[in-house]
Amino acid sequence: MNADKEKWILLIVLSIIWGSSFILIKKSLEHFSPYQVGALRVLIAGIILMPVAISKYKLFPKKHLKWLLLAAFTGNFFPMFLFPIAETEVSSSIAGIINSMMPIFVIIVGALVWKFETTKKQLIGTLISFSGVCLLAFGGDGEDGKFKLIPILLLLLATFCYALSTTTVKSKLMDVSSTVLSAFVFGFVLFFPSLIALTFTGFFSTFSFDESNLTGLFFVSLLSIFGTGLAMMMNYRLLKVSTPLFASTVTLLMPIVAIIWGILDGEKLSALQFVGASIIIAGLIFLRTKTNMIKK
Repeated sequence: MNADKEKWILLIVLSIIWGSSFILIKKSLEHFSPYQVGALRVLIAGIILMPVAISKYKLFPKKHLKWLLLAAFTGNFFPMFLFPIAETEVSSSIAGIINSMMPIFVIIVGALVWKFETTKKQLIGTLISFSGVCLLAFGGDGEDGKFKLIPILLLLLATFCYALSTTTVKSKLMDVSSTVLSAFVFGFVLFFPSLIALTFTGFFSTFSFDESNLTGLFFVSLLSIFGTGLAMMMNYRLLKVSTPLFASTVTLLMPIVAIIWGILDGEKLSALQFVGASIIIAGLIFLRTKTNMIKK
């Protein structure tokens, strides 16, 4: 399969998988605390991918260890906690919409950290989308109409982390295969931190095999296997066959999937939030350019 066709297939599949992650987080939160959801999500992925990591340990990129740690914690650890914490206050639809800001942060991080070229068109698109985020924050949640600044900021921080991880992988870790990179991240780097975090939540001392916990494990397992382990392999592969900006535009389609799931689950957007979401998408479409992000 040629790279151009492959990147579009990966983009669509990732949009569906990641767009469904927000409703799975919401359902998981009905059974576990946000910290338990985040830790379980990483831990389950680590258990599944550890055999691959062990079998490929000789390929561990020791010379790039610091970049691997940076990409792992910013892309696959901190956001796993930030999203569940935020979703205790805002809907899964809003979380999916805010996550669509990732291309904006890719442009900002790429320009400031990795010296990627930034066009005037991209800067204008950034400002347009940022105004949409402000409307989302001041528009309140569709369920109670309250101003929700803190969860919005947590979602933006998580999205910034994703952008930092994405640009780090593209700049420093492209010589490691996507499967091996995912296995190292979850099987080696993040396994014990997630296990420690889960222990401190009191999960192991309070867990019982009742219907509620088993249902919660089902949702978290789906989130972990598809939304974390498999999706990250696909995302690393997408970065290999495209650019960071193209890879980040998966977030253009994710809000559509997230909103559909949210509506099916009874969520509603206020009129002001709907306008804000539309402005965010408009800004992202505006900043899209055929010019690749190339180092200066």
